[in-house]
Amino acid sequence: MEAIHRRVIDRIKGWAKAHPRRTKLLLGVGILIFVSIVIFVSLLLSAKPASAPVATVVEEPPEPVIYYSPLTGVEVKDEKATQQAVTAIMIENSPDARPQSGLKQAGVVYEAIAEGGITRFLALYQESKPTLVGPVRSVRMYYVDWLTPFNASVAHVGGSAKALQVVRNGSYRDIDQFFNPNTYWRATDRWAPHNVYTNFKNLDALNKAKGYKTSKFTAWPRTDGEPAKKPKATKIDVTISGPLFNSAYTYDKTTNTYKRSQAGASHIDREKGKITPSVVIVMNTTEETVFEDGYRESIKTTGSGVAYIFQGGTVVKGKWIKKDRKSQVEFVDSEGEAIELFRGQTWITAVPTNRGGKVTWQ
Repeated sequence: MEAIHRRVIDRIKGWAKAHPRRTKLLLGVGILIFVSIVIFVSLLLSAKPASAPVATVVEEPPEPVIYYSPLTGVEVKDEKATQQAVTAIMIENSPDARPQSGLKQAGVVYEAIAEGGITRFLALYQESKPTLVGPVRSVRMYYVDWLTPFNASVAHVGGSAKALQVVRNGSYRDIDQFFNPNTYWRATDRWAPHNVYTNFKNLDALNKAKGYKTSKFTAWPRTDGEPAKKPKATKIDVTISGPLFNSAYTYDKTTNTYKRSQAGASHIDREKGKITPSVVIVMNTTEETVFEDGYRESIKTTGSGVAYIFQGGTVVKGKWIKKDRKSQVEFVDSEGEAIELFRGQTWITAVPTNRGGKVTWQ
């Protein structure tokens, strides 16, 4: 092998001697190629690696905070709106007081017999501020039992002796017309005593002056209600006392509300039209006549009883529970679980079953 290598080298040397100019040319080309390779490798080694593309992070906008009224469960504009004071107003329902003002905008309405079969309403307001409410009438003890858990101001024109003894004991936000005459007025288009009115411009000013700026209370659980696929309770009839005060409801699937009637005609708010609660509740209870400052009705408000909760075109037979005056009324199903009420106005009627009161539906 060495002999072969020597022969190759000798031949190259011989060719170089025989062709000196070509040898120089080839040597120069070789040097040029070598230098080029060196430069290329140097540049390759010194080049910085290409940076990986920087991912652009697009931040999702924060989810909007939604606030709901503790009284009705409906959406309100901000947190401050959820903390407004609750005002409870006694509203008359004798035929001479119809049509009433402000009832359609009430968040919760309790309906019960005041005397002689004549019903009266306890209307509670928080986010809604009607420009006219009335006619305002006197308060009874069982209405006090229902309004107490709401930490509400109590707007009324006097009341039964027992009710006044309680609301004037210093533990209540009493805004009786007797002591705050500038907050109320008598309309000229109706006869007394069916003509006392107020509005929330006056009521809010009075509440503020007395320091009643917010209300803390246990709210009922609420939900976004959907109409039932197969409605089973679209026409409701409530017998509370007699033809002038018995009520009825017709379910409207389009609005998911109930059109209220009484005395065989649509129940109208004078300024806002047909009254259409989202939830109708009938509480079975008992009633008796007692003597206080005269004969008064007394309705059972604590303990428990059967309750029918109508919403979304269907009905749940459950139970109402109220442990004491300060406790909120609870509505539970047959398993004892709290029933979620649809958002919107809730209308509650206390039906005295011991005097023939009842509810039927189809």
